[in-house]
Amino acid sequence: MDRESGSTGTPPVITKKKGKKTATKNKGVDANVGTSNLKGTITADELAAASSSVVKEVVVVPSTPKKSKGSKGKKGSASLDSHIESSSSKTPQQEQQPKKAAVIGSNMALAESTGDFFEKAADELPVKTMATSSSKGVQVNGVNGVRGGLDDEKERPSEKENRLVNGERSGTATLTQRKQQKSSAFKAKDNDYPPLYDDDEREDRRLDRIQAYRAAGIRFAPWNIPYRRRMQTVAVIIHCLSIASTVSFFFFLCAIPIFWPLIIPYLLHMSLSKNATDGRLRMRSERWRRLPVWKLFGEYFPAKLHKTHDLPPTRKYIFGYHPHGIISHGAFAAFATEALGFSEKFPGITNSLLTLDSNFRIPLYRDYILAFGLQSVSKESITNILTKGGPNNEGMGRAVTIVVGGARESLEAQPGVMNLVLADRKGFVKMAIRTGADLVPVLAFGENDLYDQLSPKTHPWLHKAQMWVLRTLKFTLPFLHGRGIFNYDVGLMPYRRRLNIVVGRPIMVAQKREGEIENEEVNRLHSEYVGELEKMWERYKDVFAAGRRGEMNILK
Repeated sequence: MDRESGSTGTPPVITKKKGKKTATKNKGVDANVGTSNLKGTITADELAAASSSVVKEVVVVPSTPKKSKGSKGKKGSASLDSHIESSSSKTPQQEQQPKKAAVIGSNMALAESTGDFFEKAADELPVKTMATSSSKGVQVNGVNGVRGGLDDEKERPSEKENRLVNGERSGTATLTQRKQQKSSAFKAKDNDYPPLYDDDEREDRRLDRIQAYRAAGIRFAPWNIPYRRRMQTVAVIIHCLSIASTVSFFFFLCAIPIFWPLIIPYLLHMSLSKNATDGRLRMRSERWRRLPVWKLFGEYFPAKLHKTHDLPPTRKYIFGYHPHGIISHGAFAAFATEALGFSEKFPGITNSLLTLDSNFRIPLYRDYILAFGLQSVSKESITNILTKGGPNNEGMGRAVTIVVGGARESLEAQPGVMNLVLADRKGFVKMAIRTGADLVPVLAFGENDLYDQLSPKTHPWLHKAQMWVLRTLKFTLPFLHGRGIFNYDVGLMPYRRRLNIVVGRPIMVAQKREGEIENEEVNRLHSEYVGELEKMWERYKDVFAAGRRGEMNILK
């Protein structure tokens, strides 16, 4: 082989000599050059560097050497660099792979910065380049990203709508996605409620029910249930048996003559007391409302209180709770205790849950509910609560929660159904005008799912008997059943089903005297109130009521 002379600093150039062949590997990764045929000396380090450059697919383009007049380089000459280039030559498909990888890398960089793993360019890549999605995020070509824990196929409709409305795909969305974005924005343009999500983790409970021991068609809870869940069940038992336990204990005391000197004054005090109607909240105990047992009570379902709008403490409020359900467990957890953090979400507001006046005539039980701050639902009680107390003793910062549907609505409580007895219920609107309290709609998703009861359509005669008891005795007897303490199918315990209590937008109300209240104003506020409930239902039904059997109905 002949070696040409080049300019200073130019890499050595190797040419073929007649009768000699250079041995190369087929893959172009290594090149074996016979060093004995070289005029000059090529060290092993230079050969190793050349080989490593081939492995890394780095193409080195040397400067063109100056050719002498007597040079024979044109005849079968090939430089080491050209040999490297020829050994690393690839097919057109192989040459496209680095470019495609660069495109994927740029898409992933953009995806990581925007949180969107479905960019238009990435959608056009082959299916093999898109990796599978998991519950923790989406993996594309080894790049992980979290996008709410759901892929497009498993994404909640409302979450997808919220993401489209918020413009996360604007500018890079496909034509179909842009159409969905426009339609979703058109639907949500009059709805000012923020997006909410149901982050309940039910997998452990589902597995427990699947693995439960079955006997006679009943699924019994396994023994390895976590200790905290057992304590949650105990908390619910304590509240559900509160009436029976307090009345039983009272009659037990009556059977012991030594307690008679205490029982007689107590009965006189109970009959003459105005604690449930005077609005002073003297027996309300914040320590009692914050006991850990009520935190366990809220975790049983579990229940969550969602705030959508701020409520300034310089106003007074009437919360309308819907639906009634069977026992209104959600209203108790959200507004009678601090289990769901009401005071943290609405600071400066003292809320009182209202119940039937007859509950304050039950010995010992009345003291139990007065400690929560519960008050009578009578007109006198509402007026006193919303016109007394507060910084200026005018009721500012006070609030009451009324379960508007009442006992009549409890007969309509069926799982997957939202029937509200509200069309003719306007008394709470008049009370809001009389006291100057703003109306706040509250919609509890899941309240009707906590129990099963006989349907009035399949048992009409039984329903008529229930209505007769309601008209005569002013209370109802729902024929219900739930789960048991140690089983999932038979008992009077509420089911462990998610409760999402959404507090809506406050409706401003101007205070007027009794004689100045006009029916037109009452009807207008009532219509606006119903409209807010419908907005809340349309906004959150796909998130919190995905398994519903029908839409929300307003009944008379």
